[in-house]
Amino acid sequence: MNQVIAAVDIGGTNVVYGIVSREGKVLAKSVVPTKNCLEPSVMVEKVVEGLQHQLSFIDEPKELCGVGIGAPNGNFHTGCIEFAPNLNWKGIIPLAELFEKALGVKALLTNDANAAALGEMIFGDAKGMNDFLFITLGTGLGSGIVANGKLIYGHDGLAGELGHVIVVPEGRSCGCGRKGCLETYCSATGLRRTYAEMTSTEFTAKTLSSKEIVERAIQEDPIAQNALDYTAKILGAALANAVAYTSPKTIFLFGGLANAGDLLLIPTRLYMEESLLNIYKNKVEIRLSGLPEDDAALLGAASLIME
Repeated sequence: MNQVIAAVDIGGTNVVYGIVSREGKVLAKSVVPTKNCLEPSVMVEKVVEGLQHQLSFIDEPKELCGVGIGAPNGNFHTGCIEFAPNLNWKGIIPLAELFEKALGVKALLTNDANAAALGEMIFGDAKGMNDFLFITLGTGLGSGIVANGKLIYGHDGLAGELGHVIVVPEGRSCGCGRKGCLETYCSATGLRRTYAEMTSTEFTAKTLSSKEIVERAIQEDPIAQNALDYTAKILGAALANAVAYTSPKTIFLFGGLANAGDLLLIPTRLYMEESLLNIYKNKVEIRLSGLPEDDAALLGAASLIME
């Protein structure tokens, strides 16, 4: 009987779940709106029911060998979501334990960016690579750090929060409660805030999306181009600092903002090189993730069990 993995990715808007083969093929995928799951137990119940339904419709017999879960503030050591600012569930949630009890198989949980980094190493362009950084540029900024072939979790299971490195002292307010964090400048939300500031417009949910700002930059709107350049400048300097810790071979960028392509990549590379310590210059590549965007979250979550 062939083994398959249940994969779950928890976000502020949706919970995506599905069945993944050991070869990295997504056999089934479904979505539950996070707003429909006011309690974690309700989400687990809905997802487990959906997973069992998916398994019943796969043609040949499959054995479920584990559940991999990616979630904001997911602690690999404890299997808990801990004080995630972008979720309605407060405090510490023993999510891996809830899934283990419901499905009767091993469940592993980690930060969603850590899961994506594992996915890059097992299914993406980091195969055979021992040292790299994986940066997610979405609503916020997440990161996974791989050094000496191992994902870095730290003593408490919560390492790798590059998005909450302070880059502008007393700068923009962040959802974590501090000011000047990297993700307030280098994320889809950060780009929108920069553009709003440069155009002297009020920053609200009704302002342009980051995708629309990128489209304006492509059409040579000078303010949109300046906003992207400012984003790249701060990101490049932050990545130069990150390089000093682990000396990665490659930095992978992933997520909505990374879809700006060379408009973001080229200036970020230039600014990083300007800020790098001499011993690291011209040694670190910045490139887009090799994971398929539509399935990256599930492949990352499944990688926890694969590893």
